[in-house]
Amino acid sequence: MSINKAKGTTFERECAVYLSEHTKFWVERRALAGNLDKGDLIGMPNTVLECKNHKQLNFSGWMSEGEQEARNAGARWWSVIVKRRGKNVSESYVVMPLSKYAELMNELL
Repeated sequence: MSINKAKGTTFERECAVYLSEHTKFWVERRALAGNLDKGDLIGMPNTVLECKNHKQLNFSGWMSEGEQEARNAGARWWSVIVKRRGKNVSESYVVMPLSKYAELMNELL
């Protein structure tokens, strides 16, 4: 496994553990599915989570990827969890479209 792939896998595991410990959901890494990928993490209802640990930021591309994976999974919401350089997993960014954020807030509140 390449160093970059190993970093990505480690970050996915850290995100899954963090979410499992800090939400009411059991979150774990999803098996790879090629061009029918449904996100990196599974366990949060109706949600696709894509994890990114890259030096160069590509929010636009990652959001398009997350949207496609949400369609593949039949999920209503998606977001990209982005590793912050030199920070703990708890300080990662969670990026989602404003329209989906508004839907989620209306659902929750």
